[in-house]
Amino acid sequence: MLKRLLVALALAGAVWAQPADDRFVRVADDFLEGYLRYNPETATMLGDHRYDGEWSDVSAAGLERLLAFDRELLGRLDELQNAELGRENAVDRDMLVHYLKGQIWATTELKEWQWNPLVYNPGPALFAIVARDYAPLPQRLEALALRLEGLPAYLAQARVQLDNPTPIHCQTAIAQNNGTIAFLEHDLEEFLRKAPEKRARVEVARRVAIGALRDYGSWLEKDLLPRSHRDFRLGRERWRKKLFYTLESSLTAEELQARAERELVRTHAEMTAVARPLYRQMTGRSAERLTDAEVCRAVLTRLAQDHPDSRTIVPLAGDSLKKATEFVRQHQLVSLPEEPCQIIEMPEFNRGVAIAYCDSPGPLEKSGNSTYYAIAPTPSDWSNERSLSFYREYNRAMLDDLTVHEAMPGHFLQLMHANHFQAPTRVRAVLQSGTFVEGWATYAEQLMVANGYGGSAVHMQQLKMRLRLILNALLDQKVHAGQLNEQEAVNWLMREGFQEEGEAAAKWRRACLTSAQLSTYFVGNCEVNDLVNLYRRTHPGDSWLTLHDRILAFGSPAPRYIARLLK
Repeated sequence: MLKRLLVALALAGAVWAQPADDRFVRVADDFLEGYLRYNPETATMLGDHRYDGEWSDVSAAGLERLLAFDRELLGRLDELQNAELGRENAVDRDMLVHYLKGQIWATTELKEWQWNPLVYNPGPALFAIVARDYAPLPQRLEALALRLEGLPAYLAQARVQLDNPTPIHCQTAIAQNNGTIAFLEHDLEEFLRKAPEKRARVEVARRVAIGALRDYGSWLEKDLLPRSHRDFRLGRERWRKKLFYTLESSLTAEELQARAERELVRTHAEMTAVARPLYRQMTGRSAERLTDAEVCRAVLTRLAQDHPDSRTIVPLAGDSLKKATEFVRQHQLVSLPEEPCQIIEMPEFNRGVAIAYCDSPGPLEKSGNSTYYAIAPTPSDWSNERSLSFYREYNRAMLDDLTVHEAMPGHFLQLMHANHFQAPTRVRAVLQSGTFVEGWATYAEQLMVANGYGGSAVHMQQLKMRLRLILNALLDQKVHAGQLNEQEAVNWLMREGFQEEGEAAAKWRRACLTSAQLSTYFVGNCEVNDLVNLYRRTHPGDSWLTLHDRILAFGSPAPRYIARLLK
């Protein structure tokens, strides 16, 4: 017994005697293995396909195991000090500590697993298996069949956990559940036709999964929705805490509000300066007798008349991507990625929150490198008037700016740069900062118009989008830390942001559904601009290409870490 104890102590001493960087790499590797094992749907998205046939254990016992894992890792990280670590590892340690503390708080205090049915949406985890060519299609369909077979048990666990959601979260979950059923009933056929030898295998699993989804949808609608009475507002203290973990920024809620209000005034003035000469150009008349708001609204109204529709919006987005890519190349703004970007119509199970998104290959993906720039046409049950309002908001000039944000040189380009980043661990690859990702995309909009992209028309829409990101941050706070109601919010967004009523109503809905996320755009934009300004002061002779490649060379950590790494 004594001999075994001495051997154990010697081994422990040997581990402790290892250099701190080596010990951190071991902790980081243990985190990554456990993170992927406990979150198989996330593993699929990230590009690790060992768990493609599995679901997370979302039962009470599963949550306890995950909490124990997070706490054990946090304890091991507390034994390591940044002064002992190399620069890259010190950043990754701080990111990992922040993430683990946020997860523990979210599980024990926020408890969205109990009241937010959107966290159990199975659609993306199913779609991701077949959407990317990471393996031969028959192999992916086999993984899909396994995941479909496990879906009833996963949904059963969700039903046990969910209690008294907010009505808006429950209603959105019902719509997304219907979208998942539609994907399995209709969209999956495209893949089965290409691998007919797997049809019989998948068909049995598909019937089981659709039956479970229908039962789950019925339960959501007839049982859970009638007892969904929770207030969607987080309340000031919980919102403040979630904001801290979401932003990973030192900016306080009060500082965020004050900076947003200053930027609102400044952006209105800049928009007016662009709008007045454009008004004369469009109408042949002087705008001297119009107020600033009137001239801005008049110009935006003219621009809104040139808009796409449900038939043309996806191909027009493709044309816009080609145009933006060539502009970046000619002006040498940033190095272009070699990977492709594909325009797709947004799957129904992902609709209801945003108009567009960028779905890039996960940082652990070894093949299947296409990025999807997804656009959502208006739903078929919308009235003509509502659809027209939507497309007036997303007119051609706005679509050009949206493509800059989502694809080139926004999310698509930035995430491709991030996927090429190499570090001693993969912590930074899997824990991407939404603050930096959205900050870069909104900065990319500014960069393009500053170099003349799209002329005054796109500049107006970029400023309108800037108003939107400023108002997003203020709306987030007014909703979850205040008492702003829907009609007040819609009127305010239409007045201050020149938004169409449909867009303003949709943004109210998004604010209710996604607390703290709407603030990432403005905070990220401010902090990326701060990074750029600091770099230009310290490296005055560098080109745009050099500057932007340097900022994008560290993956997707929060901007405060990039400031450390640039020194």
